[in-house]
Amino acid sequence: MGLLILGLLLFLGAHSARIVAEPWRQAFIAQRGANAWKGLYTVVSLLGFGLLIWGYSQARLQPVSLWHPPVALQHVASLLTVPAFVLLVAAYVPGNSIKARWHHPMVLAVKTWALAHLLANGTAAQMLLFGSFLLWAVASFVAARKRDRTAGTVYASGTLGPTLLTVVLGLAAWAVFAFWGHRALIGVSPFG
Repeated sequence: MGLLILGLLLFLGAHSARIVAEPWRQAFIAQRGANAWKGLYTVVSLLGFGLLIWGYSQARLQPVSLWHPPVALQHVASLLTVPAFVLLVAAYVPGNSIKARWHHPMVLAVKTWALAHLLANGTAAQMLLFGSFLLWAVASFVAARKRDRTAGTVYASGTLGPTLLTVVLGLAAWAVFAFWGHRALIGVSPFG
C-alpha cells in the first residue's frame, strides 16, 4: 500500500499546488518560467500516476475488505458515472452551458466519479484511492471558485448546440467505457 500512498501524494500533491501553495507556484513561475513549471508538474504527475497505478495493482492482489457494498450501490455508481462523463467532456467543448453554469466541470467530474466508486467498492485500497480523489476534488473546487471570485472571473454563457454536443459526446464516452473500456483497462466489468 506504500506505493499507492506515495503515488497519491505525488499525483494529487502536484495537482494541489493551486490549492495550498499558489504564492509559491507563482513565485516559481516568475523565477524559472511557465515552461519550467509545466515540466516539473508533468514529471511529478506522471511519476505519481505510475506509482499510483502500480501501488493499486499490488494492493488488489491482497485486498483488505472494509465493507461489502450492496448490489444496489453498484447500480447507483454506474448511474453516477453518466454525469461524470458529461462533466468531463464539458471541460473541453467550448461554449457549452454546463461549463457556463458550473465553471469547473472537470473537478466536478472527478468528485462524481470518486463518490460513485466509493459507494461501489469496499477494500482499503479502494477507499484510499477514491477517498483521496474525492477529498482533493472538493478542495480543488472550493479553491477554484474562490480564485474566480477574487479575480472577478466571468464565464461566457453557453449555447444549445455546444451543450447538446457535450451531452452526446459524454453519453457516448460513458457507453464505450462502461461496456468495454472499464473491463479492458481496469479488469472489472461494471455490469457483471
